[in-house]
This record gives sequence, C-alpha cells and structure tokens, in this order.
Amino acid sequence: MSVQMTVGQRLDRLPNSSFHRRTLALIGAGMFFDGFDIYLAAGVLGAMVRDGFSTVQNNAWFLSCTFLGMMIGAWVSGILGDRYGRRFSYQFNLALFGLASLAAAFAPSIMWLSGFRFIMGLGLGAEIVLGYATLSEFVPPATRGKAASIMHFCTNSALMVATFGGWLIIPYLGWRWMFAIAGVGAGIVWLMRKNMPESPRWLESKGRIAEADALTRVIETEALGREPDVTPARLGVAPVVPRTSVTQLFQGRLLRRTITGISINVINNLITHGFIGWMPTFFVKEGMTVTSSLGYTAIMTLGAPVGSVLGYAMSESVGRKWGTVVLSIAACALGLVYPHMTDPVPLLTVGFFLVVMIFAVGALSIAAYVPELFPTSVRMRGVGLCSTTGRLANVGIPFLVTALYISYGLTGVLALISGGFILQALIVATIGIETRGRSLEEVDAEDMLVLQPVTG
Repeated sequence: MSVQMTVGQRLDRLPNSSFHRRTLALIGAGMFFDGFDIYLAAGVLGAMVRDGFSTVQNNAWFLSCTFLGMMIGAWVSGILGDRYGRRFSYQFNLALFGLASLAAAFAPSIMWLSGFRFIMGLGLGAEIVLGYATLSEFVPPATRGKAASIMHFCTNSALMVATFGGWLIIPYLGWRWMFAIAGVGAGIVWLMRKNMPESPRWLESKGRIAEADALTRVIETEALGREPDVTPARLGVAPVVPRTSVTQLFQGRLLRRTITGISINVINNLITHGFIGWMPTFFVKEGMTVTSSLGYTAIMTLGAPVGSVLGYAMSESVGRKWGTVVLSIAACALGLVYPHMTDPVPLLTVGFFLVVMIFAVGALSIAAYVPELFPTSVRMRGVGLCSTTGRLANVGIPFLVTALYISYGLTGVLALISGGFILQALIVATIGIETRGRSLEEVDAEDMLVLQPVTG
C-alpha cells in the first residue's frame, strides 16, 4: 500500500546516492570557479601595483566594484531563484561571470578592468547564494551540514589554487592569464550543468505538484534502486500557493533569523575580504617582493581547505550554532596575536591557523547555517538579502582597511577582524537556533511566522 508523503519528507528519507554526489559535484564545480574568480584578486592586485597598471587606491576601487556587483547579484539572484527557479538562475549567473572574466583578461586600463569586475561580481554574488541554498534543498538532514562543508571546501580550495596558481603564473605569464583561466573554467562547468534538475521543493512550493512528484520519483528510483511506493500528499488537491513578500522576512519571529543571517554575512565578508584578500598587498608594503609575498600567502592559505574539513567534522557533532560560536572565539584570539609575530615561522604558523578558523566558521555559518534558516518559498530571497547586506557593507571595507592600515598598520586591521568575530559569537549564541539533524520543514515550523498570502 502506498504512503502519502510530501516532497520534503520523500527527499529527506533517501540515503546518500550517486544523485546526491553528482549534484554536489556539479554545484561544487561552479562554486570552485566562483571562489577562484574572487580570490585571484589577492595575487593580481599586488602584481598590478608592481607593473604600474594600478595603485593601492585604484585597487580599493577595483575591490569595491567587485563587492558592489556581488551585492546586486546576490539580491537579484534571490528574486530570480524564488520566482523562476533555482536551475535557471544558477546557469544564468555562471555564464555572466564566465564571459566577464574572459573580457577582463583583455582590459586596456584599470577603469575598464573595474567595470568588467563589476559585471563579474553580479555573477559571483549570485553563485554563492544559489549554490548553498540549492544544495540544502536536495540533501537529507542527517548529512546536510557535511554536504555544505564539502561544498565550502570546493569553494575555498579555490583560494589555495588561485594563490599557488598566481605564484606560478603571474611572475612569468602575467596577471591577465588568471582571468582567462576563470572564464574558460566557468564555461566548461556551464556546459556540464545544463542537465541538472530543478529543485522539487521549489516546484512544490509553487503548486506544481505533478512536476515535483515526477522529478522526485526519478531521484528516488536512482537513490533506492527501485520505483518508490508513495503518493504525493497534495496530489489531486488544488494547492493554495501564497504570494510571499520580502517584507515577511522582517515580521514576527522570522525577524531574528533574518538578523542572524545578516550579521553572519556582514561579519564573514568583513573578515574574509578585509584580511585574506589584502595579504599579498600587506606583505608587499612591508618590503617583500611580489614573489615572496605570494609565497607567504600561499602557505597561509593552505589553511582554507583545512578549515572546511574542520567545519565538516563539527557540523553534525557540535552543530552549526555552537560550532560557529566556539570557532569565532578561537579566531578572535589568533587575530589578536597575529600582528605581534615578526619572525617568519611564528608568523606563518599563527597566520595558517587563523585562516583555518576563518574558513571553518564560514563552512558552518555561511555554507550550512544561513540557508537552513528560511522557508522554501522565500529561501533564495532570505539568503539573498543576507548576502546582499554583507556585500553592501563590504563596498566600503577596502577604504576602511586602507585607512586603518595607513594609520595603525596591521594591528589596526586585525583589531577590526577580532572584534567582528566576538560580535558574531554573541549574536549567534543569543538569538541563533540549532538546525543540526532536522528537516528544513521542521526548522521552518519551530518558531516561524506562518507566511500569509499577500494581497494586492
């Protein structure tokens, strides 16, 4: 006898299978080139200053154009993802930043390059929102945190690849090749992802029950190795699909989830792009050659994939909430110690573990936690809003970092970073919820404002 189940219940009961691994690989590949395109800036900026193509002040404009594009891209992708589906949105944004990256390789001036970087930013900001949120709708709750950490590893292993690649490529072939590699890689992944399915949860949230059922049956058959014996809980019922509005993210108890997500995004972007992206420039300004600065940065950024692995280990054991709190406090301590390291070995050691903590926090909070906070009907807009706010704050971060570095040196920059970690720990500890091992629907129902139809 068949059993009535919702799409969410059917997806959550499945074991990990080739479908889940393939979906993770395809989304992760796009996220890798997204990360590569973001992190190549660290090596490229130092080389452009050396070559006279740019200055430290123009580099700040380049980074601000990146963050401005990512801010707009994150918000637009949330609207498109909830309205037209996850599949359309992630293919569109991948094509956008891939083509703009190829154009950037031929930019005649820093102004042209900054313009192309803005267009790249539109796609880069969208990919981050869509990638993590889409994955969360496919993976069962028992392994959702680990899957998000693996994708975070894919994204941020790009930091190591971009840094070592820059170390090997920029001094000999020039910085333009870094943009060309990003563009070609994005194009290859775009072709590979053409056959990725739409999210059944999104289809169900739009009242497209028959389509959601048909797609879920395909996934179940692959995962279970047999035709499922289930009946869609809503098949044959004319579903009432509420029109949802972004204003509902600021109503009732959903408000505290929005505040949590925004805080995490603002602080994580401040930390990542206020420190990681500036490391080679800081080293050059301290008197190192471009080659040496890139070498030091490459060693420290080996901590990025290690941090993702640490996040993987803690996601289902400690949990997303308290893991974020503990790691934020540890990162704060390392951030306060780092500026006082002068000898190479202590400098690289403390720097390495600081990078580990930064990316472990990112794996738990940005990758796994934030997408779980919002209902399916507004998930992309919720995640997009949080990401957009983080990018908006970071439009001014390059200028703040420059001012702090000029006035107080590296100590001033790291004091800002450490303060951000403490603030994040306090917010998540006091108003955050735990999502470990729970279905998205269960998390939605815990203390969530029921979404009411929007009239007009």
